[in-house]
Amino acid sequence: MTSKAIAEDHPDRGNISGAHVFAAALARHGVDTVFGQSIPTALFLAAPHHGIRQVGYRTENAGAAMADAYARVSNKVAVVTAQNGPAATLLVPGLAEAYKASVPVVAVVQDVARAYVEKNAFQELDHLELFKGVAKWIKRIPDAGRIDDFVDMAFAAAASGRPGPAVLMAPMDIFTEAPDRPAVLRGASLGAFPLDRCGPHPARVAEAADLLASAERPLVIAGGGVHLSQAAAELAALQEAAGLPIATTLMGKGTVDETHPLSVGVVGYFMGKRSRTRHLRDLVTEADVILLVGNRTNQNGTDSWSLYPKDARYIHLDVDGQEIGRNYEAMRLVGDAKLGLAALTEALKARDLGKRMAARPQLEAKIAAGLKKGREDMEAEASSNATPIRPERIMRALDEVMTPDTIVVTDASYSSIWVGNFLTSRKAGQRFITPRGLAGLGWGLPFALGAKAARPEAPVFALCGDGGFAHTWSELETARRMGLPVVVAILNNQILGYQKHAEKVTFGDYNDEACDFTAVDHAAIARAVGCEGVRVERAEDLADVFRKALAANITTVVDIVTDEHAYPPITAFADDVSLSY
Repeated sequence: MTSKAIAEDHPDRGNISGAHVFAAALARHGVDTVFGQSIPTALFLAAPHHGIRQVGYRTENAGAAMADAYARVSNKVAVVTAQNGPAATLLVPGLAEAYKASVPVVAVVQDVARAYVEKNAFQELDHLELFKGVAKWIKRIPDAGRIDDFVDMAFAAAASGRPGPAVLMAPMDIFTEAPDRPAVLRGASLGAFPLDRCGPHPARVAEAADLLASAERPLVIAGGGVHLSQAAAELAALQEAAGLPIATTLMGKGTVDETHPLSVGVVGYFMGKRSRTRHLRDLVTEADVILLVGNRTNQNGTDSWSLYPKDARYIHLDVDGQEIGRNYEAMRLVGDAKLGLAALTEALKARDLGKRMAARPQLEAKIAAGLKKGREDMEAEASSNATPIRPERIMRALDEVMTPDTIVVTDASYSSIWVGNFLTSRKAGQRFITPRGLAGLGWGLPFALGAKAARPEAPVFALCGDGGFAHTWSELETARRMGLPVVVAILNNQILGYQKHAEKVTFGDYNDEACDFTAVDHAAIARAVGCEGVRVERAEDLADVFRKALAANITTVVDIVTDEHAYPPITAFADDVSLSY
């Protein structure tokens, strides 16, 4: 039975169950993939009749992360499901990441039957309170006749304004109930985002254009909101038309082509020794006008608010007016990044850009020289064939085999920093997906599976530390069962790297019982669940292993014996810091 057939029969549903009505409503919003286990069972039995496939995760926290990455790559509202009680609680970490990162996810949580509410039913919990801190919107469907209404509200909440999670509680008995005839048939499709594009006020755009055109040392710092708005092309047009240098946050990586002569790279708290952008720090600290686009000005992106200059003029373009001025008072451009950047580019074209064009050759030379120095600083490690293998050498080998269509995802902690500094975005809009909303460990593998579900034709590569990978390695079986071939590289240094290094720098000692691991053969784990597993101990083998893994149609774990003394270029680790053991 198709969703179209149900719509035609909607005034007289007959024996149509709430599960079919629910599945038809999801299909109406363009949903063709739902991340969930077997519950709500009735919904998943109805879903195939409406063209919806199920990606059956092993754990709810991983399922929520899969949905997050799926939404980021597809620009469609993702749907994840869970049972009430302990399963629902496991959704919280994933929804928290999506909430902080502004990613729209609709979580459908099956609740106890309505007749059992407040009777200590099996796994009953106050879910409305549970999700309050990690969702924009939380409601319970009162009866099967209101399913369409509440599904529409959930999608509108998730995809409108600043995107984020919406939680829809569905009592289990509404899925088997035959709904009453609705007063109004719903036909809206609300599953793509941004749902409502609203541009900033034209007068403010004109003021911003005047300020940028007359600035001496302007800079653009683009955040993850550019990806969410699908505004990479507009950002590239601004960069070229106005001759503006563009840096990015880590979540904004890929919003610009990093081979463009006016692309600075990632700026923030990892501009320390051996970083790509170390020698371009003054482009930020000495800027007189800074345009922030989809940028939360958070702690890591601003190096604990020490990087951005205090005496600069700020222009902030963001869909969430509450983010503007949160940490830096700014000219307010409240609106969608895509529309705002397009309007700003057109306004700048109407200005005298002589100052910008005259400054461009010297600016391009400065950026090129700074990036060259950065490459020279990291060359020894990036070209090293030492064992254990340096992470910089791993990134060099991966960078050589990547294409502009490669999707790169990371776990939190060091993995995100290695990718941010040592891989190159080769086109505006290339996807680098990092869990920087809350930066929780364990997201790398499920992120990869969600990205692959969204774009099955694209190669997907995940970089994880051995600490983070242990959180969700059970999802390797999901990758095999669901036909989602990805490549996962494990930095196997047998330590919880960031924690151990930070403790040594801060306290001169560390908690060895928590930070030091026993040896684990991750390649063997992969083979045990029917995936491919390759252990790499020689740097010379890396490029060939990566090339073969990315070309293969099977999930491959590349377990790399990595130098535990290698620390990434974060500013908290001073140039002369000693991490000897």
